[in-house]
Amino acid sequence: MVAVNQIRQTLTLAEFLELPETKPATEYVNGQIKQKPIPQGEHSTLQTRIATAINELILPKKIAHAFTELRCTFGGRSIVPDITVFSWNRIPKTEKGRIANKFELYPDWVIEILSPEQSANKVIKKILFCLNQRTELGWLIDPEDESVMIFQPNQLPEIKSDQEILPVLDSIKDWKLSVAEMFSWLSVK
Repeated sequence: MVAVNQIRQTLTLAEFLELPETKPATEYVNGQIKQKPIPQGEHSTLQTRIATAINELILPKKIAHAFTELRCTFGGRSIVPDITVFSWNRIPKTEKGRIANKFELYPDWVIEILSPEQSANKVIKKILFCLNQRTELGWLIDPEDESVMIFQPNQLPEIKSDQEILPVLDSIKDWKLSVAEMFSWLSVK
């Protein structure tokens, strides 16, 4: 494991991709290396539950696949969103038909969960970058105020809360999840 402060901060993308992975993951944005915060309880719970719920619905039908902490390299950046969803036909595959290790393309859907020490604007910039590269949908989940900011191409962001249903990819529109239901997953009563 390499500490980020030991890494020269002015690398090319190719040089960055040759470095060993770190924990927590580092991202390459505009020539800068940024380390993600370590996920804590709420973040980890939401990340696991959301990805599991999506995959339970879409994997058996081979519609798409949700991945957690997957490195995606595209548009001159290498980012590690909390959750990415790729349509089935866009999942990179090896010659043997297995899921490839390297994802050098934008996700169809990106989900970020705001950690207490994270800058919302920095995370929003990451989501907007994805949308500018043709990502169809972005969620920014804020556990503090139990809301989700929704990002879609050519639309102003909107904030969902309480019983409002969250938008999903058109290919999985049968799935209905309210903001309140999602945040109920944090309760262990």
